Amino acid sequence: MKVPKIQTVCGFGCGSSLMLKMNVEAIAKNHGFQMEAFCGDVGTCCSNQCDVIFISKELSERIIGRATVPVVVINNFMDKKEVEAKTLEYFETLK
Repeated sequence: MKVPKIQTVCGFGCGSSLMLKMNVEAIAKNHGFQMEAFCGDVGTCCSNQCDVIFISKELSERIIGRATVPVVVINNFMDKKEVEAKTLEYFETLK
């Protein structure tokens, strides 16, 4: 399986996206998945090379329809169970 490149996105690419990136990395490691992750901002995320975009519900409306990769919408970045469930759902699609 190819190592997926995950982009975590917030408004400016340096706050909540960094927290989400670290959580996604920890989840992947805990479940034995390899991946690469980086942070992006909502204004430029659709032009960055990645395999999937993880983004908040509020910002997702700005990129759905423009993104050329799957978009995983997270309702609450602070809800570790939701982040874990959606991260694992994404990895299941790669099998």
